[in-house]
Amino acid sequence: MKRLFSTVVVVLTTALALSACGGGGDPLTSASASPAGSGAASPTGGGGGGGGKAVVGSANFPENVLLAEIYAQALEAKGVQVEKKLNIGSREVLYDQVKSGGLTVLPEYIGSLLAFVDKTTTAKTKDDVVAGLKEKLPAELEVLDPAAAEDNNSLTVTRETAQKNGLTTIEDLVKVAKGYSIGGPPEFQSRQEKNFKDTYGLEFKEWKKTGDATADAIKDGTVQVGNVFTTDPKIVINGLISLQDNKNAFAADNVVPLVNKAAANDTVKTTLNVVSAKLDTPGLLALMKRVAIDKDDAATVAKDWLTQNGLA
Repeated sequence: MKRLFSTVVVVLTTALALSACGGGGDPLTSASASPAGSGAASPTGGGGGGGGKAVVGSANFPENVLLAEIYAQALEAKGVQVEKKLNIGSREVLYDQVKSGGLTVLPEYIGSLLAFVDKTTTAKTKDDVVAGLKEKLPAELEVLDPAAAEDNNSLTVTRETAQKNGLTTIEDLVKVAKGYSIGGPPEFQSRQEKNFKDTYGLEFKEWKKTGDATADAIKDGTVQVGNVFTTDPKIVINGLISLQDNKNAFAADNVVPLVNKAAANDTVKTTLNVVSAKLDTPGLLALMKRVAIDKDDAATVAKDWLTQNGLA
């Protein structure tokens, strides 16, 4: 979606049970853990009533709850009366709730959402994925501006490996890959080996099934490269570097507000677009460290981020 000092091992192991980052799946369908510090449906008063009303939902994993808190509090700051419905479940449930108007807005991920509505899509770049969504989403639904922030697959290495070999992009791996072992979830090789060869000409010495321990396997040298989600807090904890996917081997999976067109007024749409303009992957990764590792309350972390960015 473990070789640190023993106390840190316990913290990280617990955090992984809460994390949506398992190393090679779809965030809204692969997670099932309920995050600490966030409740189920909880109506909140909005400040004033001039901004209309909105029901903000989330999937049942920490990152999506955090994003929903950011959306909800940003809307409240603009006078929207917000009801929060958090920890609902997977995309199969959430998508229909947004479509029916039971939810006004949901934090989504563009590539995973397009794959859900269009099983035959081959879109990879952000622009192509967004264009695909605009074509394939039903009339009731709309995606707003995607953020720079992505919860995406990556090929990740240690800082030392990157510096020693001058690695900044996946393409740079071509010069060393034949001597490297690569780790990931059990299905990683069957899904990506041909893709990497066709896209980058990459061939690795060995493929290892490292699963949820991939970040640790990179850190301790079991593998030199691994498939880790870009917002996995272990990237920060272990001081790892995710290489730039400069030829789009992985489809873009930028965070995006999915809204019910009829229920989301101009204030809602404008406010959420401003949030997206401020949200990037390093920032989201740092926020997720606070939630998943430090165990800070998601609502508090969201409030701090909004305040720091002048949105609260």
